[in-house]
Order: sequence, then C-alpha cells, then structure tokens
Amino acid sequence: MNIAIAGIHTGIGKTVCSAVICQALGFDYWKPVQAGDLDNTDSQLIQRLVSNPTCQIHPERFRLKKPASPHYAAALENILITRNDFQIPPTQNNLLLETAGGLMSPLGNNFLNIDLLEHLNLPVVLVSNNYLGSINHTLLSYEALRSRNLNVLGLVFVGEKVASSEEFILHHTHLSPLFSIPWFKKLDRETIREFATSEKIKIPFL
Repeated sequence: MNIAIAGIHTGIGKTVCSAVICQALGFDYWKPVQAGDLDNTDSQLIQRLVSNPTCQIHPERFRLKKPASPHYAAALENILITRNDFQIPPTQNNLLLETAGGLMSPLGNNFLNIDLLEHLNLPVVLVSNNYLGSINHTLLSYEALRSRNLNVLGLVFVGEKVASSEEFILHHTHLSPLFSIPWFKKLDRETIREFATSEKIKIPFL
C-alpha cells in the first residue's frame, strides 16, 4: 500500500511523521519535489533518522535551488513541472510520499500538490498541528481532499496536545486519530526508534 503524507501547513512536522512511519512500518520514502536547502534535504533527514533497513529512500524528481514555493523555484531555473513528470518509483515495498508544502501549494502552472495526489491516486494521512488557526486549516484541508474523492486514512497530531482543538477537528471530520507525536527535545535516530517502538503506529487497511 502506498500512502501520502500531507500537512495542513508548512513546517508542522510532516517529515518527522514520515520518519516515524518509515521506522515503525518499514515504508520506503519519497519526496518528489525538494525546494531549497539541497545540502540538508528532507530525504537526507529521513536517512539520518530512520534505522529500519527495509526503508529505501528514493531520489527526488526535482531538486530546486530556491527555498520557495516549488512553482516559483522551478520557474527561476526555467523548469515547468507538470503531472506527467511523476510516477511512483518502482519498489516491491510499501511507499510513503511526502508533499512539498500544503495541499494547495503549487508545483507548477495549474498543478497543485493535491493534483499530484489525485494523479497518483494515493490515500492520505493528514498531519495537523495545534496552533492558533489550525482548526480552520485542518478542516479546509480535509474538505479539499474530500472534494477530490481522495481517501483520508486518518489524522496525526504533532506538537503540544490541545484536547479541545483535537476533539473539535475529529468530531467535524469524523476521521480517526492514528497517533500523536510530541515535539522532541532531541531529534535523532534513537529518539525516532524508541518512539516508533513504544507507540502503536497503525495505518488502516495495511
């Protein structure tokens, strides 16, 4: 089963969530588009954090120099990203795709992250985070996924727990909470291994 990790915003913990799933369940990892920070990419972070030998990290389809919205970073290099540029990397393993930014972040002209998920027909794990405005962002993201008839497997909450926000989100989306991830004081391979071992990390239908 291949899945996508999508977030309600940028910088909310998608890569840490990806690391936990790859460590616990042995998924392969693929970040199709990396924009900026090419000496310290999300793929390299996964390589540092995940010790499960089953996890293979697949190379990005696009590595863009500018740390900006992918459509803009690509334009600066005279690259036009389209849906035809993407297909699931060949593997015998389950694969996890992590999006570059939020669902409506543009990868190219008239081509958003949510279009990529629809193109690849991937069920989605939606990553949320408890900050002011996160209820709105989570509900909007869920409605966007529903409008494309994409299968949302459940929610992962990252960061400080705010019970009232989480309960409101779960009530209005009717999604299942898959697991929660705290902000780790120290983020390294041992931390991810211990957390993935101690928590019940489950993906429905897997």
